[in-house]
Amino acid sequence: MPTGGEALVAALEELGVEVAFGLPGVHNLAAWKAFPGSAVRLVGVRHEQTAGYAADGWARASGRLGVALTTTGPGASNIVTATGEAFSCHTPLLVIATDIPTTARLPGVFRGVLHETTDQASFFRPVTKAQLRVDRAEDLHGTVVRAGRLAMRHPRRPVYLEIPTDLLSALVVLPQPPRDDSPLPRVHDGRNPFPEHFSRPLVWAGGGATAAGAGSLVQDLAVRLGAPVLTSYGGRGLLPPDHPNLVPLPPHTPEAGALWDAADVVVVVGSDLDGMNTQGFRQPRPPWVVTVDLAQPVNLVPDVHLPLEVPAGVAVLLEALPPEPREPWAVRPTREAYAGPELDLLEALESSLTPDAIVVADMCVAGYWYGGFGRVGGPRGLAYPVGWGTLGFGFPAGLGAALTGRPTVALVGDGGFLFACGDLATAAQERIQLTTVLVDDGGYGMLAYDFTRDGQTPVGCDLEPPDFVALAHSFRVDAREVTVAELGAAVAQGIASRRPNLLVVKAHLTPPVSTSPRWYRAAAPPA
Repeated sequence: MPTGGEALVAALEELGVEVAFGLPGVHNLAAWKAFPGSAVRLVGVRHEQTAGYAADGWARASGRLGVALTTTGPGASNIVTATGEAFSCHTPLLVIATDIPTTARLPGVFRGVLHETTDQASFFRPVTKAQLRVDRAEDLHGTVVRAGRLAMRHPRRPVYLEIPTDLLSALVVLPQPPRDDSPLPRVHDGRNPFPEHFSRPLVWAGGGATAAGAGSLVQDLAVRLGAPVLTSYGGRGLLPPDHPNLVPLPPHTPEAGALWDAADVVVVVGSDLDGMNTQGFRQPRPPWVVTVDLAQPVNLVPDVHLPLEVPAGVAVLLEALPPEPREPWAVRPTREAYAGPELDLLEALESSLTPDAIVVADMCVAGYWYGGFGRVGGPRGLAYPVGWGTLGFGFPAGLGAALTGRPTVALVGDGGFLFACGDLATAAQERIQLTTVLVDDGGYGMLAYDFTRDGQTPVGCDLEPPDFVALAHSFRVDAREVTVAELGAAVAQGIASRRPNLLVVKAHLTPPVSTSPRWYRAAAPPA
């Protein structure tokens, strides 16, 4: 008869999980014992926050469920920040944490049991779509399956699952998996979603289109409309970087913003139109707005909303259009106006990347540049923590993304890298093929910019850096310092080595206009 831990692993197998990340603790060892010999690769990390970020990176790169396991109390609380980032960016993440034994729990009473919290699930309520708990060993398998399916269901977001430690050791009978009772999508009423006359259409595509694998449909829609395509950060890579309809600039640039302002129809496909992408909701409302997603965006009331899965909704739009393509009404802008050392770094990095590569960018000046201006070769080619803005995301999320087998580069700063540098040990032990590009400006460059732009002296922004090359070598990870001119060849060599490696570039960069202190829309639009 299997144990609860074996039931947990069997449920993960039923969900199609290939990789899970976690840290063992005294309360979850019965689960760890169940992984050897299973179809799920369990990657042990050095901090629970890394487990969350790595599972997030895996999910963003693969489009599948990310799984992170922690122990009780401090182990659970350590993963909350990573869970918040996943929540903000619609990552399907299953966070499984243990609780103290059921025999030691008195509801609402703190007894001083090891790792005890009176209401551990409350840590996760603001940053998950649901919090589930297993109270009987016989319910464990079914609840794990239900939690994973719930995380994958629209809107995709993290789900927290709590399992008392004694249930993992209990003997159980594996039940039949629960039936999936998710509702069928509603059907469009057949009316033409477009106004009678329009001449300047624009497509805004977001992470929902990426999650639905709708890149080719978005391309068809743009060509049939003759529409420029703006993408949110989650939509980067939906169109090839040289596609004539793609606007290769973030919406925060005046050139891209002018297209939004001039459009007489905007089609929003799979996007929340959140504050970070819309410069604090400062974009004026277009004359006509069509939205395609199961849920209506909360930040704009559309003229027409198609409450359908993205592929079905875009198909409805295509049926309403003539079959022949239209010439784009606007000249495609370029990023050349932003030439400087920052674009030099991007071009050096891009020269080494194949179309299937993934760049995991941290909240650092170099990451801001790539997130907004980098050439993303294909869908899921960029992972960027703009939802919650969690510094320290890049390197640990890169570990997870790299395990999908795609060439992966983590682009990080010297400050954020130190959040999880201990997981160089994980990279070495698990032989994770991740190339990390660390841009060292000797401190928190973005924060220093915030001070200096206001004529103030930076406080707390300078960091005494370690010898990052020696640090990596101490973990038996290949590392060296390179110049920007040497970066492209060095990244190509790092990827080809199929080993974890670190490249350090010393450079001081100016933040791009896609960062909030430099947004050009300084005031809210008129009501």
